[in-house]
Amino acid sequence: MNPADVLRVGGSGLRSRPMRVFLSALGIAIGIAAMVGVVGISTSSSEDLSRRLASLGTNLLTVTPGTSFSGDDAHLPAESVQMIGNVDHVESVSAIGRTDAKVYRNNYTPKQETGGLTVAAARTDLPTSVGAKVVDGRWLNSANSRYPAVVLGPKAAEQLGVHRAGADVKVWLDGQWFTVVGLLAPNELIPGLDSTALVGWNVAERELSFDGYPTTIYTRAEESSVGDVQSVLGATANPETPSEVEVSRPSDALAAKEATDDTLSGLLLGLGGVALLVGGVGVANTMVISVLERRSEIGLRRSLGATRGQIRTQFLAEALLLSALGGLGGVFLGIGVTGGYAAYQGWPSVVPVWAMAGGVGATLVIGGLAGFYPAVRAARLPPTEALATT
Repeated sequence: MNPADVLRVGGSGLRSRPMRVFLSALGIAIGIAAMVGVVGISTSSSEDLSRRLASLGTNLLTVTPGTSFSGDDAHLPAESVQMIGNVDHVESVSAIGRTDAKVYRNNYTPKQETGGLTVAAARTDLPTSVGAKVVDGRWLNSANSRYPAVVLGPKAAEQLGVHRAGADVKVWLDGQWFTVVGLLAPNELIPGLDSTALVGWNVAERELSFDGYPTTIYTRAEESSVGDVQSVLGATANPETPSEVEVSRPSDALAAKEATDDTLSGLLLGLGGVALLVGGVGVANTMVISVLERRSEIGLRRSLGATRGQIRTQFLAEALLLSALGGLGGVFLGIGVTGGYAAYQGWPSVVPVWAMAGGVGATLVIGGLAGFYPAVRAARLPPTEALATT
């Protein structure tokens, strides 16, 4: 038989049992949809992460004090920011210094109700280094940083009930009123800033008993030299005891999250493979029953001159067509699931071509394996025995 005849004969066999074919194809489709959906969602998540990292920048490094040899908390020298700024390939550097001060909505709030908010001294060039964006008001500058002015992170502003910045908007900070001059947008690379009230370096030293030592230094390095800069930051920040300095890269946390997502995706792909195997068993079951039900047809075709190879090809074609229907349906279902979930999460929808092609290819392999035995069994059926069942 030529290919057109093979498709026609195989398709007629499927059309004669539409409900059974639908249920068998559905089993295949569920397995393929699970696999394509997992790959698509994982790829969409990775694409979203890549875009976010591209916008946030992966060249941010943070320097923090570790612990001393005796186990006490260490501190960075006051000159460490300036020293880091002199390192080659450093684009910008800034710092904050944590204080023991507390911030409240007003002076009637009980002192123990801190809400987990912290107060930190900030340099005026901090937004350049950390990519902080002011959504209302303005950032600290050389003028207002010398006075009781504060910029609130988004979570701090929400907890304090502050929805805008202005000269008439004040919070109670360490026993005196501070004017809210700005509100920040969420910072994904440095989420700790979201729950922080940031004041000027000078006013923190004068009014909040700040010791002037930076607790976190933020450094932007040239993209091509991040590793080189990272390797020298510890010794540069604290030349006397570089072992008491910790250097990290905030974007690594996002990369670690992506690695966790990949592990989960691997597990889900395994479950999708099990579902695909179950679908293959369904195809095999359908084809075996088809051979039993169509013994008379097989006998009639053999008596009219059909060879064993033609009978075998007919039933193998039916199995492949059945699997292909399930595979194509599963691919489209997987694309739909990926698109819907990505839209819900606000991600770009990305389904790799290899995943779609691999899904259809996997179904053809499963279908071929599942249909091989029934096809061989049909081909070996003696014509006289088959016709005797009519």
